[in-house]
Amino acid sequence: MLRLRIVLSLSLLAALPAALTAQTPANQPPRPTPPTRDPHTPGYVPTTDLPDATLPPPTADGNFILGPTHTPSPDTLPQPAIPHGTISTLTLSSADSAYYPGIARDPNTFGTPDPNDPARLIVTTSHPAPYTRKVTVYVPAQYVPGTAAPFLIGADGPDPLLFATLDNLIAQHKLPVLIAISISNGGGDAQGSERGLEYDTMSGHYAEFVEHEVLPRVQSQLHVSLTRNPDGRATMGGSSGGSCALIMAWYHPELYHRVLTYSGTFVNQQWPPNPNTPGGAWEFHRALIPNSPRKPIRLWMEVGDRDLLNPNSMRDNMHDWVLANENMARILAARGYHYQFVFARNAGHTDRAVKQQTLPEALEYLWQGYPLTPTQP
Repeated sequence: MLRLRIVLSLSLLAALPAALTAQTPANQPPRPTPPTRDPHTPGYVPTTDLPDATLPPPTADGNFILGPTHTPSPDTLPQPAIPHGTISTLTLSSADSAYYPGIARDPNTFGTPDPNDPARLIVTTSHPAPYTRKVTVYVPAQYVPGTAAPFLIGADGPDPLLFATLDNLIAQHKLPVLIAISISNGGGDAQGSERGLEYDTMSGHYAEFVEHEVLPRVQSQLHVSLTRNPDGRATMGGSSGGSCALIMAWYHPELYHRVLTYSGTFVNQQWPPNPNTPGGAWEFHRALIPNSPRKPIRLWMEVGDRDLLNPNSMRDNMHDWVLANENMARILAARGYHYQFVFARNAGHTDRAVKQQTLPEALEYLWQGYPLTPTQP
């Protein structure tokens, strides 16, 4: 029995980020608390320390350190005296999807490392399974019917904090009149799950699903028009939703030019394995970005000083979320990308207090250069 508990515990660490897993089975010991990382660690990117409770300018590229105080921005709080957008919900079924017919991993089961390759996780308990998902759509009060709206695709929706922030920033003319489309995942997390398949797969498949199965439904059912200009299309997410946001733009830069991530899972979590990207999203900073022509992508990224670290049974050295994001900042700077990287002190994985503090500034940075006036389709 002791041997079984140890094996299951190690497999759990290999498979799932701590903040996103289902409840730990009763026979599992608690997951270790991630250590607090120092942003001035040798090998990390050079950064600018900001005074506590302040943010970088929304026009500044580069690396910045926040904290340790994270006070919610007033622009994330509902304000009764301004116009409020409408929020609608659509339901999608796996039975209607040509892209994602649905999979699931059996409850309380996890992968095991491939004895011949520590970067590969063997999952034997994943199988076809149906799902339904919600698509929550925010349309600002200022939207003019018939105009082609810029829009933002968000992972793991709905996102009321985002919707309230858009109300405020659009009313202040700090953002264009943009529509937000928050797409719930198909269930589960990490290797062998529908969410893991959608968000951690290094390909254009998820962006194509959104383009062909989500956006047409949004336009037809809500009677809105969405721009085809990639400069007016953004993606956003946290954890694996963050890696998904970059994956969408990386594999389809003709569709998306703007990416916002919190605690991006730029680590080795792809399943099934792909020999073209053997390290999953770790390949972004190890090979893809350094070895590819610069793409027209603007990024805003955040990581917390207590973000995830899984020294798991795979022993592949590709499961440190802080190091992954530090590596991303380094290689983005080296390749000349427009990006802003925020290292947040006193912050965990996809830390809500940090999001409440930073989201308005992040959105302003993200949408730099895009016209505030609506355009014809």
